[in-house]
Amino acid sequence: MAEYTLNAQVREVSGKNRVDKLRAEGLIPAVIYQKGAENDMVQVKDLEFAHVYNKAGTSSLVELNMGNEKKTVLIKEVQRHPFRDEVLHIDFQGVRMDEAIRLLVPVVLVNRDEIRVQPSVLLQMLDEVEIECLPGDIPAQAEVDVQNMQIGDVITVADLDVAKNDKVTVLINEEEPVASLSEPQEEVISEETEEETSAADVPVVGEKEKEEAEEE
Repeated sequence: MAEYTLNAQVREVSGKNRVDKLRAEGLIPAVIYQKGAENDMVQVKDLEFAHVYNKAGTSSLVELNMGNEKKTVLIKEVQRHPFRDEVLHIDFQGVRMDEAIRLLVPVVLVNRDEIRVQPSVLLQMLDEVEIECLPGDIPAQAEVDVQNMQIGDVITVADLDVAKNDKVTVLINEEEPVASLSEPQEEVISEETEEETSAADVPVVGEKEKEEAEEE
C-alpha cells in the first residue's frame, strides 16, 4: 500500500509552448510509464509534488489520485532546470503489487556522527544500491551502523541490512565496498629553502629604459 498520496490531472496539452504555459501556472508536466500499458500524460501541482518528493524520494510508493482512477507509482526521474530551482518534468513508473521491480535505494550510514574511534575519517564509496523486490517490500533505504567501526575496517554491500532481507534481491556484488574508516592524514608541508634574491637582482623601475637610451 502506498504511503504517500499525490493529486494528478490528465494532461491534454503537449509541445514546448503549451508545456511552458503549464509551468507558468504552477503545474509540472509528467508521464506515467508502465510495462504492458500505454503511457499516461499527466500534470501535478509543483508545491504538492515538492512536499511529497521530499519525503518519498525515489524509493517509496506514491498513490496518484487521477479523478476516478488511482495509480500506484514510483517517482522514477525528476528533470530540473540547470540554473533555477524548478522542476521541468517528472517520470513516474507505474507498478503492480504482484510484480517484482528493480530500483535504486539510497545507502545510509547510521551513526556516522557517533563513531567511537576518534580521530578518524569515514569515507563513503557507495551512495545507492540496485535491488529487486515486490513493491510492498521496497525498503526506504539500505542501512548499516558504523558507530563501532575500527581503523582499517571496510564495510561491504554484504553488511547492508537489505543484503540480509530475504524479500529483497541485491543486484550488485556483495563484496563491493560501501565505506571505510582510516586515520586522518597529516598535511605534509614541503620545506624548500628559497634562495635569497640580492638587491642587485631586483630590477629598478626606469633602469632598463636608461640603459637603452645610453646605448643609442
